[in-house]
Amino acid sequence: MGGNLSLGARNLLQNCADLRAGDHLLVLSEDPETGFYDPSLGEVIVRAAQAMGARATVHAVPFAPVLRDLPDDLGPALAAADRVLFLARMGDQLRFSPALADLHPVVSYALDADMLGSDFGCAHHHAFQALRDCLNNALSVARHIHVTCPLGTDFEGPGANFPAYAGEVTVRRFPLSVFAPVPAAPYRGKIAQAGFLTGTGSTYYAPYSAVLGNVLEIHFDQGRITRFDGPDRDLALAHYTRVAQGLGIDRDNVHSWHAGIHPGCGYRDQAGADLARWSGGAFGNPRLLHFHTCGEYAPGEISLNVVDPTVRLDGIAVWDNGRLHPERVPGGAEILARYPCAAKVFANPSQDIGLTPTGRLSASVE
Repeated sequence: MGGNLSLGARNLLQNCADLRAGDHLLVLSEDPETGFYDPSLGEVIVRAAQAMGARATVHAVPFAPVLRDLPDDLGPALAAADRVLFLARMGDQLRFSPALADLHPVVSYALDADMLGSDFGCAHHHAFQALRDCLNNALSVARHIHVTCPLGTDFEGPGANFPAYAGEVTVRRFPLSVFAPVPAAPYRGKIAQAGFLTGTGSTYYAPYSAVLGNVLEIHFDQGRITRFDGPDRDLALAHYTRVAQGLGIDRDNVHSWHAGIHPGCGYRDQAGADLARWSGGAFGNPRLLHFHTCGEYAPGEISLNVVDPTVRLDGIAVWDNGRLHPERVPGGAEILARYPCAAKVFANPSQDIGLTPTGRLSASVE
């Protein structure tokens, strides 16, 4: 196992999962036929766990488009484990499940060995925990937040009024690459969306995406979609209506938004090659900000994706055209000084977020 890959695996196991010598790690690995996770990733992580003196086993799990509870047949394997790692979308689908809390479960957003061995997987997990907390604080104490993007997104509202639980989940995320979802209820404005409307990884309904031929503007106010503008407005309305009626949820609800905080998150394939995989692998890059819409809960069922956002907190561009500047919020510079590995990533951020060669999101591959 290469040095960087070994470092990424150890960062996951030791710094995120708190795995220690003598522990039993259960790796739940999604059916490789789905193509979502690299099938060799589990082997890499098992070897790293064994090198740490832990015991590790891999248990294959199927992909279920709709999943609300842990499958009953996992009971014995979970009971025997000290830690659980999801190399499976199941971890994302069950991230609010209280039944998993005692096992310190982790879901990996490093989908293959390249991502795990890159700066995304290797930059110290604790650095991004500290950065998340720092940004949560900066967002919550801001008096005014204004977000724009080159395509025409423009919305604003007060500082983030996080709920008491701060949007946290029972399944830990590795690498940690977003701050807590900002409730959208106090915000108003428009979101400019190119390429497609797609799901959030919560429920895999069909069709999972709607292809946009033009830029779609989604106008919203006080957490409600008020209208769609653009040549594809009827298509968008039909897609939202179909998803909402099929799942029995609130079509027009805009629940929350957040942006990526990990500039090591590089997604090399074009989004159109696999929209579900792109949605689950690229979102942590600061060049992407996404909304949770269609449903009264995070993450909702339809995500809206903004490329190269500028996020101003009381006039200060903390995200500036897709580049995150931690030093522009109190405590951010100290985090970078404490973790040189994170400072290195911010100095040389990945630009790969699944765009076509023309620099746009697209449901096709060019």
